[in-house]
Amino acid sequence: MVRILLAEDDKATRDVIARALEADGHSVTQTLDGQEALDRLAAAPGGIDLLISDVEMPGLDGVTLAERALAAEPRLKVLLISGFSGGLERAERLKGPAVRSVSKPFTLDALRSEVRALLG
Repeated sequence: MVRILLAEDDKATRDVIARALEADGHSVTQTLDGQEALDRLAAAPGGIDLLISDVEMPGLDGVTLAERALAAEPRLKVLLISGFSGGLERAERLKGPAVRSVSKPFTLDALRSEVRALLG
């Protein structure tokens, strides 16, 4: 079972993503923002396999969250999601085999495909 940490400030989007990934057999922990996600990561070192984060969130944004999370947990995989092209442009500096991105709106099939690609 893959352990996923989901940081998304929009409740409806967060719920849909979580339900879809849980239906696929993953364990999903939901957080409302980047700081809460970072706190969860710190509380469970090595306990998360995949971070899925919205790029644009109040407070600690998804790109900064991903940078800090990868610094603390280099084996972590990251999927960034954004409804703004500028948000994903900012995420380009994180590109690598462990980091992928998807633009909103996306289909659940597209999200699942990105998750599978990251997890191998």
